[in-house]
Formats: sequence, C-alpha cells, structure tokens
Amino acid sequence: MSLLLLMVSALHILILILLFVATLDKSWWTLSGKESLNLWYDCTWNTTTKTWDCSNVSENGWLKAVQVLMVLSLILCCLSFILFMFQLYTMRRGGLFYATGLCQLCTSAAVFSGALIYAIRAEEILAAKHPPGGSFGYCFALAWVAFPLALVSGIVYIHLRKRE
Repeated sequence: MSLLLLMVSALHILILILLFVATLDKSWWTLSGKESLNLWYDCTWNTTTKTWDCSNVSENGWLKAVQVLMVLSLILCCLSFILFMFQLYTMRRGGLFYATGLCQLCTSAAVFSGALIYAIRAEEILAAKHPPGGSFGYCFALAWVAFPLALVSGIVYIHLRKRE
C-alpha cells in the first residue's frame, strides 16, 4: 500500500511540475528565429545585446481565458494535493478519496479547456502582432501531457481506499 501511495504522490507532483512549467515558461508558440510567445509575455531575442526583449501580450479575450484556465488548473492541482494529504492522515480506514479525485478531475478539465482554446484560437491570438507561421512550443505540449495524467490521477484517487 505504501508503494501505491508513493506512486500516486509522485504522479501528482509530476503533474504539478508540468503545470507550473507550462503556465510560467516562455514557449507556447515559437516563430522563426528565436522569437517565442507565452501566456504572459511576447519575447523577442535581441541579437545585439544577447538578451530577451519582452512585452505584455495583447488584450485578446481568448488568451485571457487560457490564462485563467491554466492558473485555475494550478490552484486546483495544489488544492487536491493538500486535500489528499489531509485525507490521508485524518480519514478513517476504508474511506475513499472522493474530494481529492473530484478536484483532480476538475484540474484535468481546466487544462483541457485551456489547451483546446489555445489550439483553436492560436491564429486569432497571434494575428495582431505577428506574421502567420510558427508552431506550438513545448509548454503547449506539456499542457497536453498534463491533461491525461491529471485525468488518470483523478480516477485513481476516486477508486483509492485508505488502508492501514
């Protein structure tokens, strides 16, 4: 049983790390050269000073929705981990981790919605300041990897029973 708890906790921490990197790092969209966009800043590589020049992203409503959903997924994932630890030490033997599982399933839904909105509306989000072209960056891929992991984690939590 302790190995299962260790694996579930490790999976949850992996999901948290993936969500933090996907939300805060600077590669949701990459353009030619060393230009990349994230959810918060539009960064361009300055070849003369060898630094990143970053400015705030546009006031696009779709991008704001993605920002909110990714931050919500982080909050829900942290909350579900805290709930798991609380339930692990206070729940009576034989209880199920329903609250933790439900919270993790909501995390999965938030990540899915945010990544899907970004995938569908990427051209509209980027059209204001950038020429067409480019590709999705690794942060976008990390968000898509975090989605099924959070979904599986939520299902495991719902079926997990506390034992001695």
